[in-house]
Amino acid sequence: MFAVYLSSNAERFLKKSPIDLKDRILQKIKLLSEDPFPSDSKRIVGRDEKIYRIRVGDYRVQYVVFYDKKEVLISDIDKRERAYD
Repeated sequence: MFAVYLSSNAERFLKKSPIDLKDRILQKIKLLSEDPFPSDSKRIVGRDEKIYRIRVGDYRVQYVVFYDKKEVLISDIDKRERAYD
């Protein structure tokens, strides 16, 4: 089991989101605590860190896995068009 933490950017995004979207995103995030690499996760290419992403409709949840601490840090949540800037 991995502990899941949200960055301040991710928390801010969830606070501003509609309830139905927030529920869908939180459900996917909860699954990351059981398996940090679900079948729909992909590594973001072109970054020095190993950042992964999962899809939630038109939104992307970007995260980093720290194996030694058994932690997952949700670094960013945003619409696809803005997620990779």
